[in-house]
Amino acid sequence: MKWLFKWCYRLILLLVVAIIALVLFKDAIMKAVVEQRIRARTGMDVKIGRFSVGIFSPVVTIEKLKLYNRPEFGGTPFIDMPELHVEYDRAALRQRKLHITLMRFSLAELTVVKNEAGQTNLVSLMAEPDATEARKHARDLEFAGIDVLNLSLGRVRFLDLKDARQNGALDLGVKNQVFRNVNSEGDVFGVLLMIWVRSGDRVSNAQTVSPPATHSLPLTNQARGAKSPAAASARPAKR
Repeated sequence: MKWLFKWCYRLILLLVVAIIALVLFKDAIMKAVVEQRIRARTGMDVKIGRFSVGIFSPVVTIEKLKLYNRPEFGGTPFIDMPELHVEYDRAALRQRKLHITLMRFSLAELTVVKNEAGQTNLVSLMAEPDATEARKHARDLEFAGIDVLNLSLGRVRFLDLKDARQNGALDLGVKNQVFRNVNSEGDVFGVLLMIWVRSGDRVSNAQTVSPPATHSLPLTNQARGAKSPAAASARPAKR
């Protein structure tokens, strides 16, 4: 029986060491896993500066994410995202409800590319089987709102690989804009529409992009007036 206790002791010691290593290196491991899955599912190269997942706190942080287009779209940068910080309600998630208490989303640049075949990278990405499957899984979660949304949006570039004359850019110019009580998909569309309309005068190529008609997206009361609770004054949300 002595050998049994000895092996049990070694097994317990090995498990303790493995748990400690997982705690110490979990962020690096998770970053590598996320990068690998993004490459496998999208065919795009990706680099993540920092990926952090809280063990005892419901917090996920991604910093310095850069996603690059596939070769058929020139291999140009697609997304430059300095930060995505999410604090969520763990109890709600157990009930399959996505309730975010705080989200900081910072997008420095998004590049929309139209290749020589007339396809755009956004449409091509959304048509991927993995993207369709991901949307199906997302629908399994009930969106329960975002209490505080801190939004920073930089520039949207438009590249036409066949006709460079169609290239252009839209400077959104949103810096630490705070929206509160974004409780539905309609509120999300209202926030995006508000930002689009406010940035309409900064379009550098009017032939490439124009603001959508106001009736094309659902507007909630929160997105119709400056006094709405979802459109707070621009200031960073601190936690």
